Amino acid sequence: MFTLQGKRALITSGTRGAGAATVDLFRHLGAQVLTAARSRPDLMPEDMFVPVDLTTPEGCAALAAAARDRLGRIDIIVHMLGGSSAPAGGYTALGDAEWLRELDLNLMPAIRLDRELVPAMVARGQGVVVHVTSIQRTLPLPEATTAYAAAKAALSTYSKSLSKEVSPKGVRVLRVSPGWIETEASLQLADRLAREAGTDLDQGKRMIMASLGGIPIGRPSKPEEVASLIAFLASDRAASITGAEYVIDGGTIPTA
Repeated sequence: MFTLQGKRALITSGTRGAGAATVDLFRHLGAQVLTAARSRPDLMPEDMFVPVDLTTPEGCAALAAAARDRLGRIDIIVHMLGGSSAPAGGYTALGDAEWLRELDLNLMPAIRLDRELVPAMVARGQGVVVHVTSIQRTLPLPEATTAYAAAKAALSTYSKSLSKEVSPKGVRVLRVSPGWIETEASLQLADRLAREAGTDLDQGKRMIMASLGGIPIGRPSKPEEVASLIAFLASDRAASITGAEYVIDGGTIPTA
């Protein structure tokens, strides 16, 4: 139905979860891919990986330089990087350091890399940028995700503004907003919750779904499903789509 043959793509945080699934699918569809994280998995080829800390300006600059050197032309940028290490306890538990960590992980890497790499797309008159946001931006969990949700909301607003600026110049900018994705890390969380409650993994999953207000399809999204949405939006089949946000959450958000 669609292909990425001949495309050159930079995908951040492509070593685990939905990021790894996106890297695999892009390669399967014919794209040349470069990805980055703090450390390289044993099975990942060295020529498609850059070890950097993207929470720092220096790490973003190093990745941008490596992308230009290894890929030359960059057709697609997928900003997968994100997450949260903030403590539970509501807003009073979040000091300046926690706020800055969430912004440095969930917002600033996209801003810095786009600033480095999007001008070349504009100069060529073509390119695609995909920012992976989160349904937390509209459905925050006050006990634990306030700073993460605020950072993702900022990323979404930044993405929309960027799309309005560069879409008339041939560069499409899109957002993909996942809900709960069944990754190794999320299953570890479900297992921990289950053990603390003296129950099994399936019940641990149900506890997470309940904390989100329920998932109508009865399960989290698979990493491969998120990757498929990203790949379609990055492909020429979606050539008239820009400035939009696509939610993939199994129906978690209860409003239209």
